[in-house]
Amino acid sequence: MSDLPELGFYGLAGHADSPRDLLAEVAEGERLGLGAVFLSERFTTKEAAALSGAAAAVSERIGIATAATNPNTRHPLLTATFGTTMHRMSGGRFALGLGRGFDALFDVMGLPRVTSAQLEDVIGILRRLWHGEAVAGHDGPAGTFPYLSQDPAFDEDVPVILTAMGERTLEFAGRVADGVVLHTFFTDATLAKAVAAVRRGADEAGRDPASVRIWSVLATVGDHLDEDLRLRKLVGRLATYLQGYGDLLVRVNGWDPAVLARFRADDLVSGYPGAFDAIGTTEQLRHVAELLPGEWLAASATGTPEKCAARVLGQFDAGADSVILHGATPAELAPVLDAYRRLRPARFDGLPANPGRATGTSRPPRTGS
Repeated sequence: MSDLPELGFYGLAGHADSPRDLLAEVAEGERLGLGAVFLSERFTTKEAAALSGAAAAVSERIGIATAATNPNTRHPLLTATFGTTMHRMSGGRFALGLGRGFDALFDVMGLPRVTSAQLEDVIGILRRLWHGEAVAGHDGPAGTFPYLSQDPAFDEDVPVILTAMGERTLEFAGRVADGVVLHTFFTDATLAKAVAAVRRGADEAGRDPASVRIWSVLATVGDHLDEDLRLRKLVGRLATYLQGYGDLLVRVNGWDPAVLARFRADDLVSGYPGAFDAIGTTEQLRHVAELLPGEWLAASATGTPEKCAARVLGQFDAGADSVILHGATPAELAPVLDAYRRLRPARFDGLPANPGRATGTSRPPRTGS
């Protein structure tokens, strides 16, 4: 088992031209004692099932989770097969992470937008299939399926994680999910409110609130990295989020929307042809940094490794169960991990390796459809 089960990282964080880099990242993350690798999906070189299988193949202890893939891009039976295959291939270290994705992207792809009703319906179908049930004559938000079945002998307990930002989605996640992954650049106050919303949703559903494992996501960009990397991983990443769904991030943090409007109206930003964290030059990122308030960038871990480690501990003080150190590879995180070990509380020693498992015992119903 990892000696830091409460900490994770994103494999191939951000834009990635070489998915093969994941192999070294996972091996190094496991060697350094990180508890879990999280795998996002981009429709270029980051397909979640392929990355998950690769992570399982080069590891023995580290937890593996998608965070996230979307329920509308695969047939539920294919998603169930993905979950079962990874569960067995990893020896029970895998959690399936789902999220809403981007409405505008799904519109141009010709796919239906993802709703909470669809997510709950899909999760119910998956849990029934994983536990050997057949789904017959189904007509619900996830679609119409005459007959779905894997194997009646199956009894696979695959955790489901949801990525969530808004209060209603967080409460929903507390009702139906085994784990929740929050979002990068949450202030401490926003993190505390998000944790409370998840716990409230679980409690209202009659579940043990401690049974839902909540992962905060903390951009961790220490000053041991060179300036170009720091700009890309911090300024470039926040700017990319503001390009994609800035209104939501600004709203949940209680930030000034007028600042977002000025950011979007800037000549460089308004006509920018891609994501800043993928193609931004150092000069461009310096310009963008001048548009972003220090308060916004401060919702991260920066400075010396010791300061970064203290910020990680602050995430637990705000209520998170575990922390994803976002934006850096395991090798880049090594100095922070060394500093963190000197401060680490022993209470995390019993956390499961699977990132969708918590210390609580209450499980959501598997027949949610």
